[in-house]
Amino acid sequence: MSNHQQPDRPNTSGISRRTMLAAAAVAVPASALAASPASAAPVATKPSRTTPAAVGRLFDKIEAGMAKYAIPGAGLGVWYRGREYVRGFGVTSVDNPSPVTADTVFRIGSTSKTFTATVIMQLVERGLVHLDRPVRAYLPDFATADPTVGPRVTVRQLLNHTAGWRGDTFVDTGDGDDALARYVAALSAAPQLTPVGKVFAYNNAAIGVAGRIIEVVTGKPYETAARQMLIDPLGLAHSRFFRSELGGFSVAASHNVVDGKAVVEPAFDAMPRSLHSFGGLISSAHDQLRYARFQLGHHGFPRLLRDRTRVAMQSNPGPGGTLFVELDGVGVGWMIRPTAEGVKVIQHGGDWSGQHSGFLMVPKRDFALTVLTNSESGPALTAELFADDWALAELAGVHNLPAVQRPLTPRQLAPYEGRYVASQVGVDGVESSFALDLTGDHGQLLASVEGQPALRFGFYRRDYVLSLGLDGTPDHVRANFVPGHDGRPAFLRYGGRLYRRQTTAARSAANRAAATRPLTSFAALTSPVR
Repeated sequence: MSNHQQPDRPNTSGISRRTMLAAAAVAVPASALAASPASAAPVATKPSRTTPAAVGRLFDKIEAGMAKYAIPGAGLGVWYRGREYVRGFGVTSVDNPSPVTADTVFRIGSTSKTFTATVIMQLVERGLVHLDRPVRAYLPDFATADPTVGPRVTVRQLLNHTAGWRGDTFVDTGDGDDALARYVAALSAAPQLTPVGKVFAYNNAAIGVAGRIIEVVTGKPYETAARQMLIDPLGLAHSRFFRSELGGFSVAASHNVVDGKAVVEPAFDAMPRSLHSFGGLISSAHDQLRYARFQLGHHGFPRLLRDRTRVAMQSNPGPGGTLFVELDGVGVGWMIRPTAEGVKVIQHGGDWSGQHSGFLMVPKRDFALTVLTNSESGPALTAELFADDWALAELAGVHNLPAVQRPLTPRQLAPYEGRYVASQVGVDGVESSFALDLTGDHGQLLASVEGQPALRFGFYRRDYVLSLGLDGTPDHVRANFVPGHDGRPAFLRYGGRLYRRQTTAARSAANRAAATRPLTSFAALTSPVR
């Protein structure tokens, strides 16, 4: 079932597998129509004789991607060689077309997590929170399904995605100031997948717990604390959590793609308040680039964090793996991505239905890039810019780690074959699951959903694979298998989520339960707030 059919299902993991496979090549207008406000640094809003050639090629790539993937509008912010390039492309809505500007606001999805992490570090600097203290030091009633985890999990483990419980819980707990408290209480039912602190698995719910710590320590609702401590002092004048606060703003409408054309989908706009701390911020390209420059430590910005604290957030990663790209791990809220040159990329990005964005920085190159889109096919473009290394090579001189596919023999593929299952809890509180069946085929793994081939995985080193279309075309996504105690694959990590490999007995039990538990679509589970 597509998000158009089920618009209340959040799009929260990152690069949408559906749009990677099926984004249509339909031309839509994509022209530069934005003017940027004044800032502390020079700003370029459209190509000119002084626009560097590499930035001009980026403009061209965005426009080409918008036409190819039916993306009506996009916002761009680039910090390159000491200058800002901030501009809009296309229109806010195909129904009521207005030009996208540098101040047009989009929902940024999971880049919101880095705002939560930054506020936590402000509290650390004030001595009010300690990263390595247990969560229960701040939330005494915090409970987990595994009773041994609640007393031990630390604040740091929330922020580096190693808490270990199922991370995709999107239950709507109402619009009141108690929404986040009620959400955290509901996590007591989330199953523990891996030992706490040992394995990276992308975890929306854990960041929700961090948001609740902010509420308890400050005595304020999460949104109020985030605005008072970070957003407003930093001068992010077009960044808000509630749509009711957007009066007078240029707002990017959310679009679905139907028969290859962008169609406004108002139902995509809704987001439960319970998810704000890990996916709810609405912001502009101009504000996001200003935020990036703050995180790069540029002068002329309020010193809301000490330099050593800011650097610490981007260092000392926890366990690594993949989240569309290879990761050394996550620091304090930031994904730390290796490159062939040894230079680290600091990255996030976010997704919600009809609103998809990317965000990365290369501190050693003093480079930052953010792109925001207003179409359900936006992940196809953000994959080209933020998972592939084209933009990094053009503008920062760094490249992804090499990944050359090599065919495996049937005997080598056999240990990876089987059914892999993941689950989530939707906004309605109903748990749903998704099964991916992997079989060896011509030196690769063929992945099928409900008996229908969906994609392929090609190995480039032990346990690590490239995600491919059925025709073998790479889609810029990397994934990996996580071994169990016996050395055999226990999980497939895809989109940062863990898909558990089922034994024969477990598969039989799952089949018996299928009549009472709804099956999530491939699109919904692999595109849920990245």
